[in-house]
Amino acid sequence: MAASELYTKYARVWIPDPEEVWKSAELLKDYKPGDKVLQLRLEEGKDLEYCLDPKTKELPPLRNPDILVGENDLTALSYLHEPAVLHNLKVRFIDSKLIYTYCGIVLVAINPYEQLPIYGEDIINAYSGQNMGDMDPHIFAVAEEAYKQMARDERNQSIIVSGESGAGKTVSAKYAMRYFATVSGSASEANVEEKVLASNPIMESIGNAKTTRNDNSSRFGKYIEIGFDKRYRIIGANMRTYLLEKSRVVFQAEEERNYHIFYQLCASAALPEFKTLRLGNADYFHYTKQGGSPVIDGVDDAKEMVNTRQACTLLGISDSYQMGIFRILAGILHLGNVEFAYRDSDSCTIPPKHDPLTIFCDLMGVEYEEMAHWLCHRKLATATETYIKPISKLHAINARDALAKHIYANLFNWIVDHVNKALHSTVKQHSFIGVLDIYGFETFEINSFEQFCINYANEKLQQQFNMHVFKLEQEEYMKEQIPWTLIDFYDNQPCINLIEAKMGILDLLDEECKMPKGSDDTWAQKLYNTHLNKCALFEKPRLSNKAFIIKHFADKVEYQCEGFLEKNKDTVYEEQIKVLKSSKKFKLLPELFQDEEKVLSPTSATPSGRVPLSRTTVKPAKARPGQTSKEHKKTVGHQFRNSLHLLMETLNATTPHYVRCIKPNDFKFPFTFDEKRAVQQLRACGVLETIRISAAGFPSRWTYQEFFSRYRVLMKQRDVLGDRKQTCKNVLEKLILDKDKYQFGKTKIFFRAGQVAYLEKIRADKLRAACIRIQKTIRGWLMRRKYVRMRKAAITIQRYVRGYQARCYAKFLRRTRAAITIQKFHRMYVVRKRYQCMRDATIALQALLRGYMARNKYQMMLREHKSIIIQKHVRGWLARVHYHRTLKAIVYLQCCYRRMMAKRELKKLKIEARSVERYKKLHIGLENKIMQLQRKIDEQNKEYKSLLEKLNSLEITYSTETERLRSDVERLRMSEEEAKNATNRVLSLQEEIAKLRKELHQTQSEKKTIEEWADKYKHETEQLVSELKDQNTLLKTEKEELNRRIHDQAKEITEAMEKKLVEETKQLELDLNDERLRYQNLLNEFSRLEERYDDLKDEMNLMASIPKPGHKRTDSTHSSNESEYTFSSEITEAEDLPLRMEEPSEKKAPLDMSLFLKLQKRVTELEQEKQSLQDELDRKEEQALRAKAKEEERPPIRGAELEYESLKRQELESENKKLKNELNELQKALTETRSPEVTAPGAPAYRVLLDQLTSVSEELEVRKEEVLILRSQLVSQKEAIQPKEDKDTMTDSTILLEDVQKMKDKGEIAQAYIGLKETNRQSPQDYHMLNEDGELWLVYEGLKQANRLLESQLQSQKKSHENELESLRGEIQSLKEENNRQQQLLAQNLQLPPEARIEASLQHEITRLTNENLFYEELYADDPKKYQSYRISLYKRMIDLMEQLEKQDKTVRKLKKQLKVFAKKIGELEVGQMENISPGQIIDEPIRPVNIPRKEKDFQGMLEYKKEDEQKLVKNLILELKPRGVAVNLIPGLPAYILFMCVRHADYLNDDQKVRSLLTSTINGIKKVLKKRGDDFETVSFWLSNTCRFLHCLKQYSGEEGFMKHNTPRQNEHCLTNFDLAEYRQVLSDLAIQIYQQLVRVLENILQPMIVSGMLEHETIQGVSGVKPTGLRKRTSSIADEGTYTLDSIIRQLNSFHSVMCQHGMDPELIKQVVKQMFYIIGAVTLNNLLLRKDMCSWSKGMQIRYNVSQLEEWLRDKNLMNSGAKETLEPLIQAAQLLQVKKKTDEDAEAICSMCNALTTAQIVKVLNLYTPVNEFEERVLVSFIRTIQLRLRDRKDSPQLLMDAKHIFPVTFPFNPSSLALETIQIPASLGLGFISRV
Repeated sequence: MAASELYTKYARVWIPDPEEVWKSAELLKDYKPGDKVLQLRLEEGKDLEYCLDPKTKELPPLRNPDILVGENDLTALSYLHEPAVLHNLKVRFIDSKLIYTYCGIVLVAINPYEQLPIYGEDIINAYSGQNMGDMDPHIFAVAEEAYKQMARDERNQSIIVSGESGAGKTVSAKYAMRYFATVSGSASEANVEEKVLASNPIMESIGNAKTTRNDNSSRFGKYIEIGFDKRYRIIGANMRTYLLEKSRVVFQAEEERNYHIFYQLCASAALPEFKTLRLGNADYFHYTKQGGSPVIDGVDDAKEMVNTRQACTLLGISDSYQMGIFRILAGILHLGNVEFAYRDSDSCTIPPKHDPLTIFCDLMGVEYEEMAHWLCHRKLATATETYIKPISKLHAINARDALAKHIYANLFNWIVDHVNKALHSTVKQHSFIGVLDIYGFETFEINSFEQFCINYANEKLQQQFNMHVFKLEQEEYMKEQIPWTLIDFYDNQPCINLIEAKMGILDLLDEECKMPKGSDDTWAQKLYNTHLNKCALFEKPRLSNKAFIIKHFADKVEYQCEGFLEKNKDTVYEEQIKVLKSSKKFKLLPELFQDEEKVLSPTSATPSGRVPLSRTTVKPAKARPGQTSKEHKKTVGHQFRNSLHLLMETLNATTPHYVRCIKPNDFKFPFTFDEKRAVQQLRACGVLETIRISAAGFPSRWTYQEFFSRYRVLMKQRDVLGDRKQTCKNVLEKLILDKDKYQFGKTKIFFRAGQVAYLEKIRADKLRAACIRIQKTIRGWLMRRKYVRMRKAAITIQRYVRGYQARCYAKFLRRTRAAITIQKFHRMYVVRKRYQCMRDATIALQALLRGYMARNKYQMMLREHKSIIIQKHVRGWLARVHYHRTLKAIVYLQCCYRRMMAKRELKKLKIEARSVERYKKLHIGLENKIMQLQRKIDEQNKEYKSLLEKLNSLEITYSTETERLRSDVERLRMSEEEAKNATNRVLSLQEEIAKLRKELHQTQSEKKTIEEWADKYKHETEQLVSELKDQNTLLKTEKEELNRRIHDQAKEITEAMEKKLVEETKQLELDLNDERLRYQNLLNEFSRLEERYDDLKDEMNLMASIPKPGHKRTDSTHSSNESEYTFSSEITEAEDLPLRMEEPSEKKAPLDMSLFLKLQKRVTELEQEKQSLQDELDRKEEQALRAKAKEEERPPIRGAELEYESLKRQELESENKKLKNELNELQKALTETRSPEVTAPGAPAYRVLLDQLTSVSEELEVRKEEVLILRSQLVSQKEAIQPKEDKDTMTDSTILLEDVQKMKDKGEIAQAYIGLKETNRQSPQDYHMLNEDGELWLVYEGLKQANRLLESQLQSQKKSHENELESLRGEIQSLKEENNRQQQLLAQNLQLPPEARIEASLQHEITRLTNENLFYEELYADDPKKYQSYRISLYKRMIDLMEQLEKQDKTVRKLKKQLKVFAKKIGELEVGQMENISPGQIIDEPIRPVNIPRKEKDFQGMLEYKKEDEQKLVKNLILELKPRGVAVNLIPGLPAYILFMCVRHADYLNDDQKVRSLLTSTINGIKKVLKKRGDDFETVSFWLSNTCRFLHCLKQYSGEEGFMKHNTPRQNEHCLTNFDLAEYRQVLSDLAIQIYQQLVRVLENILQPMIVSGMLEHETIQGVSGVKPTGLRKRTSSIADEGTYTLDSIIRQLNSFHSVMCQHGMDPELIKQVVKQMFYIIGAVTLNNLLLRKDMCSWSKGMQIRYNVSQLEEWLRDKNLMNSGAKETLEPLIQAAQLLQVKKKTDEDAEAICSMCNALTTAQIVKVLNLYTPVNEFEERVLVSFIRTIQLRLRDRKDSPQLLMDAKHIFPVTFPFNPSSLALETIQIPASLGLGFISRV
């Protein structure tokens, strides 16, 4: 693809910028061929038109994709050019804080001007053994590559460190040497690596100085060769120096200093040993004050002086020589203060007794007058005469300065020579690694001779560098078999020829120096005449005739000719040197100038070769008479040229490695990047040339697998073939049409520059299109899904809304109707209420009004009524008056008239009476009247009757009333009398009332007073109560406040105490763990030293031709468990026995000392019970007499029993002999008479017979044990029936003591006491022969006195002891009866068939347990808890018995089958033998009982072995035991049980020598096995398990209550009785710790190669992470090739470890600790590699790590190990993986990260964020501001500044007590162990 096609819209380019050198811009439209202007937009948003060069039409360089920015290797960049390199370095340096970057074979190191935590020993260990491309760039990676290539290729190496002053060359070289010293170690005990490192402070003090660019600038070049032996361990070193800047001794520019050593001397002037130097402040001396900057910030010169002196001491420079060096340096300072006075223009003088010169002469030991004379004069020698000529003041000052420079240069050479002598080794050097720390290309405003030499050296180095790079490119192309063309690269040979060729600049300079009147001006003219206009690289400045310009490979440099000749000559007046040589008081001074040309020049170099340290001295040619040595002295330029040629020869003979140091800014600001300065140095150091050479060829290289993995997305399914190589070829032919842009090698594809970027663009476009398509599909699917959900939701919402609306409408209608109804009733109610109100108001008004009117009317009517009454009365009176008058008148008139009328009427009546009609009318009227009258009469009659009745009732009432009234009258009369009496009484009462009223008044007044006082008191009381209430309230509030405060304080104090307690607990736990860790580290160190001692011992034995006879014994007076150092002894007890027999008696005393001390201690314990036992023995004698009388009564029975036992014994012995003979004959017959096929070892018959033979042998061993038991029983019975003749002897008490022994352990103590007493009686004189002063005898006497005092106390215990004995005796008797009954039942069961036997045994056991249960039920009837616990123990016991019965049943069946076969074979042999036996023999031989059952033996859980079999036991059980077979076929911990059972038997025998010997041999045997097979995990695990089990057995059966809680009663009976092995337990615990640490180292060595590949590099989730383009350096691929470790490999290995440990029976708690340690190693190694690998810090890798960790957690869950603490050890790795995946943008993200990553240190968090690298373009980088935010939030966190985890850390191990439930008496010893010499007891 054409390059112009890449310039499309949005493509980013670099354009030149005067300030930033290069600026980034973006194309706004596509570039078309022929365009003269590019439309660009800068990053700050400004639009720009970039004009192309009309001649070259060169387009601006393209910018690399963001995914490639920040790469570890600059050659991995797709576009290789200057802006890409500069930007990549800047991003790594500023954003990621990474100072190292690869550029092909070059390591670019940028000085950070800040201390970084990346040079610790943990970092060294991390880089050790790693490939150079696997880890992030580092100086340690270069050093490791050099070290590895030296060992692999058998070729010397060189590390070339270059750069300008202040770039960090010296520090880089120092770190490289530190790496070699740490990794390789020293081949001898002389600590050569420390001496190599110690040379740095010395050389820095005398060769480094402060400049304007660097506080510790090296002012000389040095090449250090570090020598190695065949095992690649440091054996020595050699240093060559180049071009020391001597002019700095006498002159320093502004803000610069002289060499550090002068200021260190001045700072230490107050020391007593420096008083004679008469030093002062640095401002006092002329040579140290010119720069005006005598102090460096942060540097203590006095402290540095101490370091310098210590380094001199370490390198073998004695104190006297050191003081001599300091005298010379002080003399130089005083010489600089010598002043000259003008005498005239051509001469000068020194003032008499000039103090500086006097001090100088005193220090140098020379004459004052002589030195003063020659400082002001010089000697001129001609052919005939010699003249002494005075010199001017200026020349005198120059001569003084030249002398000072010469002295300092010679002193520098002398020190370098002595350093080389100290570093020289007598061992032959096999190879070396050279470290070249040399000045880089320099250009200043004024450049002189020093800059010329420096730039000349850099031209040579650059040429060598170019050739090496070109050579590597050619080798790579040839290796891959691709066609290549010659790459055109810059060849600086013309520039080198200009300088060093014939008639070159150096030649002309040397020629001018030989001229008598040569000067700088004439030399400049010669240069112009020779080279100007003839050499394109030589120019003349326009405005100067004393300068010239050379076009170097880096830049043009203008050199000023002034001073060239003087510096090249380096002239010193010979007379001054002679004065110094004549010094007799100062021996060191003449050494500096003695035969200067014979002294090895510091600028000389040896030819390259295998042994560079054996250097030859350069002898000068013989001087001709009359010539001075000055004529033959080589110029500085000539010397430098020769040394440079030798250096180049050395470098060409080695494999070079390049480190280019870059100075980021001139102000020493930390992490500040100046682009201009960086570009200058990149051009000067050859980095850009490397880039250019790489870009000219095929800079981008991919393996086929990596290419396929990265660009698989560009292939179609049909393009993928089985052959990856062919697949890649087919794809590339389609993608890149121009075949010149790539080449196919054997293993790699080579691309030209820009092609990878093009492929990345295609890949990104494809991925972007795929992403868009996926997004489109997913978004469409999401939108459809969203639409369906929305539609469904809308329908549902509509349904619910419509239903809701309908319900709301119905509700509205109901509410409307209800509202109308409510309104109707409400309105009705309102209207009614209003009506009612109005009505009520109206009625009220009406009532009021009517009332008012009625009242008015009533008043009016009342008035009217009253008026009417008045009127009535008035009118009545008037009417009456009138009436009476009128009446009188009327009456009178009536009378008159009536009289007149009557008279008339009478006339008429008289007339009418005479008529009938009138009578009729009158009659009608009368009838009516009569009827009315009649009715009226009736009514009146009725009324009369009623009135009469009333009258009668009234009369009755009256009569009754009258009677009542009459009685009332009587009563009243009486009352009247009483009233009279009462009246009298009333009078008296009235008087009393008056008196009472008076009293009442008085009382009322008093009451009033009292009430007033009460009111007052009440008021006061209420006031007081209120005040008290207020006070009470206040006090309550105060109390509540105080209570609250107290509660808060108590709560705070409690919390504080709890927190403090927790902290103290944690601190104590940490202290305990630290102490435990220190102790275990000490054990580890002791183990290492012990192994070293054994190795040295073995080497000495091998070196010795004849081994020395005998062994050196360890004094046995030492305690057997005093220290573990005694276990290193190789001698055994059996081997030592004959030596002991041959030793004289004087030597036996110390051998028996420990035994006697133990016995004496036993005597002390036994004497305490002497009196009580003596009394008990007296009482037992009486019982024995009674028992004897009873025995005498039945002697025949006893004799019969003895006879029977004797016969049985003889029978068994004869049967034993017979079986042995038969078996021997059987074996002989099988081997001799049968054919070879039948008797061959692999034949079936042979195997069957061999198995039968083994079984018969076991049967014979059992019979032998029975014989021994019968013998012991016979002996005891004989002793029991012997008559007791002498009461003084202890024979009578033997039986009693045996009874006591059976009853209690005190009897055994008594018996031991008796035996000891007898022993002591035999040799009483031994007490005084124990030692010379008889101390032990005095101790023994003191113990006897103490025993006498204790006798009184023992008397009080006698009665209680007797009672206890009686009760125990009863229990023993019952147990005996029970035992006899059990034996009878067992004998009956043995006669039954096996099935019935088992049933009978079970039935019997159930019956016994039922009886026992009933007994205990009655016993514990009152205590149900005890009964319940008893029932539980009973059930457990029954279950154990059932299991034992099943096991025994299986064993019995197996043995039965074997016995049948044996019986058949033996029967056949017996038939054959009986034919040859005489009848007499048959009669004499006892008959073998066939059917008599043999009782099972009751084993005691002990193993007996002979003393001489101890080594055989250790050999078979420890040294030659194969763990694999034992772990699979036998019970776990079987060797530990066997050893402990042997220890138990030795303890039972009270044989401390045997116990000590066995334990010592066991521990030594285990150590031997681990030393021999210590790299085998199974062996180490097996013996760790058995050592722990042995330790647990010693604890479980120690007799201590704390360890006996879980024991069964039977196990408690097996406890040790005689010895306390607590100290041996400590020794075994230490041994277990050492084995554990060895186990950890073994599994670490196994896991180490798997971790990084399986946890980081392998893609467990395929396709998540892509492979990025790689550079020149090899990078470990994440593709799982064949043989690559994966996570499954790690899990399989973990399963293997776990299964092996479980098979070996390792304690579960110990397994958890091992698993925790394994997981810690996995987490630490993974995290350390993650922190050192930028390519691993990505989002996808975080997902891979988290998945891998989840698989490990799943493994823990499967193994039930989640509570082991292993998961917690992975927490830092988990948090690092989470940190890679979380968002890293906002402050909330920063807060979340700070709270989440609590297991990571601040340095680790910042490192991960700095290293975070996007793998795809879709990821974003972490902003620098975000990292600053994180650092700001974490600034208060107190954690370790260490970056890496300590992968070698081993957690302190503990061995929790784990008792075994296995019964010792049930353990069977398999025949496969070869322990037939051990017998069970």
